Amino acid sequence: MRSKKNAEQPQDNRNTELYEALRQMEKERGIPVDFMLNQIQKAIATACKSNYGGNDDVLINMDPEEGIFDVYLNKTVVEEVLDNNKEIGLDEARKINTSAAVGDKVGIKMDPRDLGRIAVQTARSIIRQGIHDGEKGQLLAEYQSKCKDIVTATVERVDPVTGNATLRLGKSLAVLPKNEQLNGEVLVEGSPIRVYILDVKTSGKEPKALISRTHPDLVRRLFEAEVPEIFDGIVEIKCVTREAGSRTKIAVCSNDENVDAVGACIGQRGQRVSAIVESLGGEKIDIVEYSEDPVKFISAALSPAEVVRVDIDPDQERVCRVTVPDSQLSLAIGNKGQNVRLAAKLTGWKIDIRPESGFYGEEEEAPAKEVPAEEQTEAIAAEEAAAVETPVEDTVAADISVEEAPTTEVPAEAAFAVETEIPMKE
Repeated sequence: MRSKKNAEQPQDNRNTELYEALRQMEKERGIPVDFMLNQIQKAIATACKSNYGGNDDVLINMDPEEGIFDVYLNKTVVEEVLDNNKEIGLDEARKINTSAAVGDKVGIKMDPRDLGRIAVQTARSIIRQGIHDGEKGQLLAEYQSKCKDIVTATVERVDPVTGNATLRLGKSLAVLPKNEQLNGEVLVEGSPIRVYILDVKTSGKEPKALISRTHPDLVRRLFEAEVPEIFDGIVEIKCVTREAGSRTKIAVCSNDENVDAVGACIGQRGQRVSAIVESLGGEKIDIVEYSEDPVKFISAALSPAEVVRVDIDPDQERVCRVTVPDSQLSLAIGNKGQNVRLAAKLTGWKIDIRPESGFYGEEEEAPAKEVPAEEQTEAIAAEEAAAVETPVEDTVAADISVEEAPTTEVPAEAAFAVETEIPMKE
């Protein structure tokens, strides 16, 4: 009795090691134990089919909690055996099941050592492919859950020639091209960086994601994460326009008359908007009050410049003439026309800027590109001064490849609970 118990003990130990290996794989790589058990069952059925003349009628009893792993090859009971791989004689069948009759199926407990070398290699290949598919599925699910959202990555290295940066996103690596980085941004190895996932592609061997540091929705998501009132729906972001690395204009409104939308986004002493500005490498952010009244909205959009009046052109669709004090003309237009250009994109209106003195005349256009150089210099100085005085002013596409990781080996012999030990990942 003792010798029988000792003979069975190694089999039980190997079963326990198999399940422990699968649990470790689930913990480290996120591949569910049930998924891998299904892959092992497929591997066993394939191995049996290869080694027993096409017979893949296999019953597998696997219980991780009890440490049970039994495999039975079903054969049909016959009076005269013509195919040993699929048939069993009546006398032999009744040694297994005393009530067996001709035509019944009897499960013969398998010894995995009877499987041939090719069958074992085939099973091992299926298990490895299962591990790869599981990791691929986990990565795809992870990125799909973050699509149209921001994630935090770590800068691994920056190519000194191309300027492209390699980022670590969880268990994978991503390349952020130079043209998807902010203008003037210096990425430091080991530093965290936030990127926006535009889309996830499933073509090819591995999932691929399109990421960006320049997309306007990156700013939108940063505000949603930083401002609780936006997350709760009390404050709503109506629109965002951006020249990445330089300036952003964002229009917000409040769904609660007791909550100031602009103030909520700025935060006490500008803390909220300052955190976002820091994430964007110092990019200036103008937060303006959205209004259904185009006159009010256009006036606000031209911030930090003051507006005397807004005249809607009755003969042209969504065209207006904005009058500003002479001293505010350069500020309203902005450096190289940036301020008025962003205001036009934010509001959806074509904006014609005029000085209060009528310097350009009644009918002559005043295109931003013709602003004298000295006025552009004044605009830059005025914007910098406004950024100091007002907290409001203080404010990709890459292929993701799964990094090759050492595979937690689940040998077919171990999977079948035979003499081969299961290597545990240290």
